[in-house]
Amino acid sequence: MKTQLYAAVTAAAIALTGIASSAGANEYEPQIRAAFESQIKPWLSDPAVVEAIKQQNQKTASLSDADIDGLDQEWRAQAKAGGGPLIDEVLSASLSNYLKQKKGQIGGMVTEMFVMDAKGLNVGQSDVTSDYMQGDEAKWQKTYKAGADAVFVDEVEFDDSTESFQSQISATVTDPATGEPIGAITIGINVEELS
Repeated sequence: MKTQLYAAVTAAAIALTGIASSAGANEYEPQIRAAFESQIKPWLSDPAVVEAIKQQNQKTASLSDADIDGLDQEWRAQAKAGGGPLIDEVLSASLSNYLKQKKGQIGGMVTEMFVMDAKGLNVGQSDVTSDYMQGDEAKWQKTYKAGADAVFVDEVEFDDSTESFQSQISATVTDPATGEPIGAITIGINVEELS
């Protein structure tokens, strides 16, 4: 019985992998963008999001590349150890609580949400990320660096932590008062939950 179950699960995983790798993000991109537009974009101008990013931008404005590398190394070590002061600080931030609430309201389609500042550093998150500095990744470079209204949908990949096939959609967050980019958001979407 276990052998049959294992074979069925393996076959399903291979089929889904084939779908994900042959289709890339293009197959799911319209659904992902529609979910973003209807369920996430409307609250990106909420003062809870905007003020948290603006406050962190002031706090991190003078950080050097070496400072950022040090913080990222600290974060990675804490993530590997299962937690620590830097991770605790971000996870206990009011923006993180806000993102956890939004993730819960949306349901199983969203696997994670995190917001980045003008340097690509984590401001708030629903779940712990593997690194603190996202500024060297496409999710930040193709949104914040690209300007207001930029949206980037990444390829579909199997995520070990959630055990699901997911794609990430990222978007620039702007200050509603000025229209200027202040940060970015990334949302993990479980493509198996898209209808």
